[in-house]
Amino acid sequence: MSRKQTAYLDALLNPEVSAPSPSAEQPRPPTATDTGARPAMNLLARESALARVANGEVRQVTQLLLDPARVRIWHGNARHQASLSEESVRDLIDAILSEGGQKVPAIVRRVQDDPAFDYEVIAGSRRHWAIQWLRANNYPEMMFLAQVHNLDDEAAFRLSDIENRARKDVSDFERAKTYLAALSHHYGGKQVRMAERLKLSQGWLSKMLTVGSLPDWAVAAFSSPADIQLKLVYPLAQKLQAADASLTKAIREEAAKLSAEQALARAGERAIIVAAEVVKRLLDAGSQASGDEPIIKFEASNGRTALSVLSSNRNGVSVRLHAGSGASETELVTMFKSALKALEKQGRGLRS
Repeated sequence: MSRKQTAYLDALLNPEVSAPSPSAEQPRPPTATDTGARPAMNLLARESALARVANGEVRQVTQLLLDPARVRIWHGNARHQASLSEESVRDLIDAILSEGGQKVPAIVRRVQDDPAFDYEVIAGSRRHWAIQWLRANNYPEMMFLAQVHNLDDEAAFRLSDIENRARKDVSDFERAKTYLAALSHHYGGKQVRMAERLKLSQGWLSKMLTVGSLPDWAVAAFSSPADIQLKLVYPLAQKLQAADASLTKAIREEAAKLSAEQALARAGERAIIVAAEVVKRLLDAGSQASGDEPIIKFEASNGRTALSVLSSNRNGVSVRLHAGSGASETELVTMFKSALKALEKQGRGLRS
């Protein structure tokens, strides 16, 4: 986590703290040699510390060892819970075992509306899953380590988000879904306000919200929601938002085929279809349905369409540069020149 993000997280968790900066020079505690009154000074120091806590100058953070069965996952947590498994959490399980228990506390808040639970996880659902698994698999003494904070829903959302930004195992899609829900729940549908509160650019947030709006049937075309990353999937999400009924129908039919193929792959009967291929097939299905089948098509090294010639007539040549293809500017220029040469050979060039 960057220094800027860490400062943001500290301010979110400890809004009332006014402790000195760690870099500030602290006075050396008096010793018995200095004053000859060490017990008295220790007593005074303790009373001073208690007074600061009582006055709210210093905020106490409660850290507890909890039974994970009495802790639920907060509904606004970004992580896709269904994707958690022994395999996906194995690294954390092994780390907890090697360290003799959980060392990094999760962040929870108290629950008032459900007698079955005492707390809910704001950040740390993967740690919660791992401890539950260990307790069910020969380690019943394992306890869930958590810090208890008093947070409203909007503060809980911001805290969960800032922690997930530093985690590579939380996909863009998981975060995008929580952003989409939070937009209406916490920010009245106002993207500008949401971007300000999360300290994000409005353009990037807009793209995330677009990806978060992917329908379930489109998500099912991927081998896992974790494969849905912003840069790769945004062109598809953007196209679906603007699609008419016939275009949506064509893409949905291809998504159903992909979903069936992915199910076979999970059963070990064929290879997994990677995300880039899924996006390509869905976009191609949409292009065919809308009559956009290109005359000439060039692909980037990753197999995604980078440049295509849609039409060529006496009025000119229509060329499309595809967003997110990964092709460089030099590669696109080379493709464009090759397209013009190919059109000339077909008798459909600019000089024909």
